[in-house]
Amino acid sequence: MWCLVRALVPALRPLLCRPLTPTLTYGCQGSQAEAAYTSVVARPTGTKLIADNRRARHDYELLDRVEAGIVLTGTEVKSLREGRVQLGHAYADVRGGEVWLVGASISEYAQGNIANHITERDRKLLLKRSEIDSLYGKVREKGLTLVPTRLYFKDGKVKVELALARGKDRGDKRRAIADRDARRQMERALKSRR
Repeated sequence: MWCLVRALVPALRPLLCRPLTPTLTYGCQGSQAEAAYTSVVARPTGTKLIADNRRARHDYELLDRVEAGIVLTGTEVKSLREGRVQLGHAYADVRGGEVWLVGASISEYAQGNIANHITERDRKLLLKRSEIDSLYGKVREKGLTLVPTRLYFKDGKVKVELALARGKDRGDKRRAIADRDARRQMERALKSRR
């Protein structure tokens, strides 16, 4: 019996083990060359915005920005693909040498089952140790806070853009609104003169 199996394995190996990359058959001329594709899925490239935290731009003066990965479950990623996330009251916190995203609400996945995720849980952010130490020092000493400004897909992975931010008081907010309105009126005036 074993002799029969040993004799058949080398003969069946080319049929069982196919390459995972596209291979071209050369020998035909020009357009007759056929590509034999086997189970290779193209990875998405580029960036796709999921959510933008406009409230952070209004409430804070954004100083320094850093990109971080985020630890998610499967249903959270599916819900993010549908764009169902709220970042309005979210912030990042450094605890025990790790950075956590607190207050971000990712809605439940509609087609999820009993293993669906919890919407209001703290999510771990992935940063390099040097970045974590630098951010922790700035947040602790200068009275700054970490605020998520954008949530997006980058090459198929979910990323968070964190900003080191200083809170604005009411006067600063009103001044920013007045400056923005004045700038818009000037642009309208210049546009109407043309």
